[in-house]
Amino acid sequence: MADERGGRNVRMICVTDKRNAMRKTFHISLSSHDEVLFRCEADLVRGFNGLVLAILETDSRLLSDGFPTTHFHGLIQADSPEEVMARTRYAYARFFNAKYKRRGRLAERQCFILEVEGYHHTLAALNYVNRQGLHHGLSPTPFGYRHCSANTFFAKQLGKPLPSVFMPDDQRYKYIPKGVHLPSEYRMDASGLLLREDILDVAQVESVYVTPRNFLFQMNKVGDEMSLKQQQEEVSSSPLITLEQIEQGTPNLDIAQLLRNETGKHDPVWISDLELCQIIDESCLPKYCKVDSIYETTLPQRAFLYDLIQKELWRMHHKRTTDAQLRRCLCLK
Repeated sequence: MADERGGRNVRMICVTDKRNAMRKTFHISLSSHDEVLFRCEADLVRGFNGLVLAILETDSRLLSDGFPTTHFHGLIQADSPEEVMARTRYAYARFFNAKYKRRGRLAERQCFILEVEGYHHTLAALNYVNRQGLHHGLSPTPFGYRHCSANTFFAKQLGKPLPSVFMPDDQRYKYIPKGVHLPSEYRMDASGLLLREDILDVAQVESVYVTPRNFLFQMNKVGDEMSLKQQQEEVSSSPLITLEQIEQGTPNLDIAQLLRNETGKHDPVWISDLELCQIIDESCLPKYCKVDSIYETTLPQRAFLYDLIQKELWRMHHKRTTDAQLRRCLCLK
C-alpha cells in the first residue's frame, strides 16, 4: 500500500475481534539492570506505542500497563505472550539504538512471563501494575504518574477528561515505527502517545473492580493478608501475586523501599531517572564531552561525569541521587 508521505510501502494494522475467544491472562515484564530503557518522555511514548502495536498485530488484549524508566509491566490476554514481548522489544530496540547511536541487544535477555488465573489473582495483578508510579516513588498516588494505566479506568466517573488536542493524522508516523499505518480510530495525543482509552480493554477491567469506589479503594490500600488468603483459596496451585512476584525482574530490587513507597510517603528531594538523564543528555554531554549521546562517550568520560554530578547535583539542583541510579543513567556497569 502506498504511503501518503512518499509512495513507500507501509504495513497496515488490521485488527479482528476475538473477544469471545478464551485466552489466558499473563503478566509480562522486561527490565534492564545496567542502563535505563527510557531516558526521556519521548522514549516512554515510543515504548508504550511499541507495546500497543505488538498487541494489535497479535490480536491480543491489553488490560493494564506501567512504564517506569528501567522496565515495563503489562497484563495481557494473548495466544502467545512470547510473541508480544519479542515484537515489543524489537520495535523499541530499533528506535532506541538509532536515536542514541547504540548497538546490541536492549534489556535483559530473558523477559518475565507469568500466567495469572482466577479473579483474585487478576485483581492483585491489576493493582500492582496500575500502581507502578506509586511503588517506584515517582508519585505519592497511582494517579500522579502519567505512564501507567491507572487514570484510564472509570475516567468519566472520576472526572478525568480525555485530551482536548490530538495528533493530526499526517504527523502520527513520527511516533510509531517506520512503515506502520494505524487506523484513525486509534487516537494519539499531542505528545504522540496512543490513547490507552482506545487500546486497553477498559470494560473488562472495570468489571473486575465493579465500581469506581472499589477501584479507588484498591488503588489506595496497602497490600494485605486478605488478598493472599483469597488467592490461596481460589487457585492454590498458582503462584501468589505479590509485590515481590510482580517486581522480581526489577533492577536493584528493594522490596522494603517499594512497600514504603506504597504508603504514599513520596520524597521529592530524590531525583527521578528522567530528570537525571535530562541533566546528563542536555547539559553535561554537550558541555563536557561534545557528543550527543551517552553511548558515544568513553568510560573515563563517564567516570568524570559520575564524580561531577555526585559533587554538584545538590548545589545546582537541590536533588539527591544514589550510586545505582547514577551508574544506570550513565551506563556505568
